[in-house]
Amino acid sequence: MATVTFVDESTAGARTPAWALQIFEERLTLRELIRRRIHQEVAEYNAATPAPRRLLVLPTSTERALNGDPAEQPRRRVNPERQVALAEQAFTRNGFVVLVGDRQVEELDDEVDLSRDTEVTFLKLVPLVGG
Repeated sequence: MATVTFVDESTAGARTPAWALQIFEERLTLRELIRRRIHQEVAEYNAATPAPRRLLVLPTSTERALNGDPAEQPRRRVNPERQVALAEQAFTRNGFVVLVGDRQVEELDDEVDLSRDTEVTFLKLVPLVGG
């Protein structure tokens, strides 16, 4: 069993606190690793009374509009499969890159080795101003 630690960073220098997820397989495709991460995040988001501290993909504007103010009404549930599709689109459009250890994973169907303490960094690419 591997403990995968997820870290979110941006090229602008922002970094969120790391968090861990237990994975039983020793090898997974990047697509499956992203899917599991998002399913965990969405489960926490849907169960949380206050907004959670992290999400790889934020709820769409439609989902936010439908949810309204969480203080005034309960939030509606976020669809994990929709969030997975959005994350896959963002990855293929170079919205973020993924580093497993010190190796960049370039394709969603590339397999990654998961050791006991694997760190996976999601580096969100921020467009340059004027470029």
